Amino acid sequence: MPAVTPNTPRKNDAGGPATRRSSWAEAAAAADAAKPVVPGPAAPTRPPVSAQSAVQADAPISAVPSDSTAAEAAQEVSLPSSEVAPETPSFRRSRPTVADAIADSPAPDFISSPGLFVKEQKPRPVGGFRGAMYKLTGGSWNMGPGPKQRQEDELARRISRQLQGSYNTAILSLKGGIGKTSTTVGVGLTLAEFRGDAPCAIDANPDSGDLVERALGEGIYQQASPRTITDLLENIESVDSLTALARYMHHAGRLHLIAGEQDPEVSDSLTAEEYLRIRKLISGYYSVALTDCGTGVTHNAMSGILQSADNLVIAAGYAVSGAKRARSTLQWLAGHGYEDLARNAIVVITDKDEVSSRVDKDAIEEHLSGICRQLIAVPHDRGVADGDLVTLEVLKPETRRAYKEIAAAIVDGYL
Repeated sequence: MPAVTPNTPRKNDAGGPATRRSSWAEAAAAADAAKPVVPGPAAPTRPPVSAQSAVQADAPISAVPSDSTAAEAAQEVSLPSSEVAPETPSFRRSRPTVADAIADSPAPDFISSPGLFVKEQKPRPVGGFRGAMYKLTGGSWNMGPGPKQRQEDELARRISRQLQGSYNTAILSLKGGIGKTSTTVGVGLTLAEFRGDAPCAIDANPDSGDLVERALGEGIYQQASPRTITDLLENIESVDSLTALARYMHHAGRLHLIAGEQDPEVSDSLTAEEYLRIRKLISGYYSVALTDCGTGVTHNAMSGILQSADNLVIAAGYAVSGAKRARSTLQWLAGHGYEDLARNAIVVITDKDEVSSRVDKDAIEEHLSGICRQLIAVPHDRGVADGDLVTLEVLKPETRRAYKEIAAAIVDGYL
């Protein structure tokens, strides 16, 4: 049997033309070219052992490549050093680690979104069937607040809003004895109850105002040091702190008050400039101030009060004359350069004398509601009508709610 060399052609079985047998290097290159391209790390340039075994088994044992043929094959399969990819072990996976996942995930905002981790607690019901069931079940059955309580909570929220700066509300009327001072005390106590900062009430009534007596009681005021707005004016240059100012203040709970002058000979001497000095001093320590004005709008201090007021409360009664005076007050303000104060005024109708059923209350309210920002009615209450001490604890729930509505409307006008 003749020896077969790599360069010796041989005939195929069909007797066709002779074909040249490939070397083992060419067969390995052909096997690599036939493999599908898989993206990822570059595969080793050396053919797998299984492919070499297959080629060597198919070729005759004597078919050993010559040196020249092996050199050519090596030159064909070799690549420049810059194009050869580094070998990567095939068993490694590009799986992200826990540290990578934490680093890529956005950090939660604990300050602006505390509810992400703490479940919001349902408000506790107070009173009524819901409150009774809450107490009977020891809090395990919480139906939440009812519509009435939600309205009360909304009023409290409006009253307690934070303010930037100091604001002043003037309470005035053209007629005395219709609830101006009692409204000042009731609203002031309500503001003190729901606000985080204490409010201040100033008695600027030139006719021996009784603001402090209605807030403290006549007996307590007489026992206390009866310092008034006149004393504060005489020593205003020495007041440089809240501690120094407190010597001239009276306190009804968290409501701080400046008493009006009781001497008839000097009570009418408060000028607009003097009131503005008081107001400037108060603005440095209180964010909300109420000024109880005198009867009418033409006394000496009134121009200073209106000049520094941020909104107004017009006191009126259900009597026909009281409603007419309230309308006249708004018309006077609009005609003397205070159009904004008149348009944004709050009219408070107090049923102080419990008028008879012949008076059409709805007609009076409709008559006044169209010329002001808001109209609020205060029902008849002995705790207000007696002209003595005004305390929230003895007032009817309807009266307390009316004062809450007034206080909320006042703060609305500041924002």
